[in-house]
Amino acid sequence: MIEVTRLNGTRIVLNSDLIKMAEALPDTMVTLMNGEKLIVRESLEEVIARMLRYKAMLLAAAAQHLPCSGDLDRVSTLATLDAIEPAEAFASTQQ
Repeated sequence: MIEVTRLNGTRIVLNSDLIKMAEALPDTMVTLMNGEKLIVRESLEEVIARMLRYKAMLLAAAAQHLPCSGDLDRVSTLATLDAIEPAEAFASTQQ
């Protein structure tokens, strides 16, 4: 779940697994799997960063409940990194 802000200032929590796409038009519009569209104050890059941070948190939490292994430890370590860096890396691949 990620927190975003509607244009009217209302904060909402959004299930990031239900996001079909997000686009900057110039406002950021998030389209959900059911076709509902939300316009939010956050930039497209910030929405991506929040989604990555949430996914990383889930991966790290799941990794803590599994037996230790070399690869799992590396994945867990990567998952706890600041999500801004992966978001910037993602953005640079889109140019």
